[in-house]
Amino acid sequence: MPPLAGMIIQPLIGKYSDKTWTKYGRRMPYLLISGPIGAIVLILLPNAGSFGFGYGSIAALMFGAIATLFMDLTSNACMQPYKMIIGDMVNEDQKDMAWSWQQSFSNLGGVVATIAPFLLTMFGVANTAPKGEVPLTVKISYYAAAIILLLSSLYTVFSVHEYDPIKYAEYHGLDPEDQAKAPGFIELLKTAPKSFWEIAVVQFFEWFAVMYLWTYSTGAIAQNVWNTSDASSAGYQAAGNWYGVLFCIQSVASVFFGVLLARSRPEQRKLWYKVGALVGAVGFISIFFIHSQWLLILSFILIGVNNLTMNTQPFSLLTESLDGKNEGTYLGLFNCSICLPQIVASLASFAIFPLVGHSMPAMLLVAGISLVFASLSVNLIHSSFDKKSMEAK
Repeated sequence: MPPLAGMIIQPLIGKYSDKTWTKYGRRMPYLLISGPIGAIVLILLPNAGSFGFGYGSIAALMFGAIATLFMDLTSNACMQPYKMIIGDMVNEDQKDMAWSWQQSFSNLGGVVATIAPFLLTMFGVANTAPKGEVPLTVKISYYAAAIILLLSSLYTVFSVHEYDPIKYAEYHGLDPEDQAKAPGFIELLKTAPKSFWEIAVVQFFEWFAVMYLWTYSTGAIAQNVWNTSDASSAGYQAAGNWYGVLFCIQSVASVFFGVLLARSRPEQRKLWYKVGALVGAVGFISIFFIHSQWLLILSFILIGVNNLTMNTQPFSLLTESLDGKNEGTYLGLFNCSICLPQIVASLASFAIFPLVGHSMPAMLLVAGISLVFASLSVNLIHSSFDKKSMEAK
């Protein structure tokens, strides 16, 4: 559901925001709409068991599914303006810093979200609930998320002053009249810069791997460290809790590496993209061999490095080859290179999982190999700065 939602909503927001000009800009109005809706959904979702549907009923499941779908749709609608604004208003020298800081704050949000229920439990908030409901620790975490989403969205809308059409055209060296033209998706894909497709190849291997990280990490840790594959066992639950800690560590590692990457130069983008994928591959593959919960910390630090590069460098490499026309649409379409691999990975798992003996650690080994291919595929990308370097010589 999340990747399908992303493939639909982000291209549409990109296309229509390209030709939306208001006193609040052209990207911000979409955030003004999606932020409050997302906050409402975050409040409703943890209360799915409190509306009298009955435990395990079709009505309860449908409510949960629809609420999750709307959460995915609104989260995609909230993320897209943040991505587009960098391409719209940030120059090449500062673009890597902008992407790195944006991703670092995103990871900080992940850290807070991960530890919130644990902290609330430490302060005595109930961490158990009646059958069919979620604990108060989880509900409060969702409510806090709703408040943060709403306030940060409103702050962004009213503090970010986008360029008007004339200034935007001047900044990107465009003819203001050309901005009114809005080619269809098919036409834009036909005329997309070569790097659009080249980066998409790398993205395929990257996000194929990440889908397996999300799906199989808890099971792999339970099998390797706690020697169990029984999801109802105490060991499996302990593995799930430890994965939450490791995810937090991964996010912190991304933040620190983002500070380093913020100082990189445009001509180093491919290098960091390649190194990040290779470092991530080592992290994924090591999980297959590690049987100590403490050594897994190193694995997830390495995965955190890749998490940062895969969420920054592709966008810098793509936007450097765009001329400012239809930039939002291209970024929306580019999001399909993130979503489609997740769908392919999910479907492929029905064949791969039996082939590796129904071993969850082995699925992460497969993911690591995919990241090796991602690192090699970076060589396919033709960067604008590669060409400039060759011309300078």
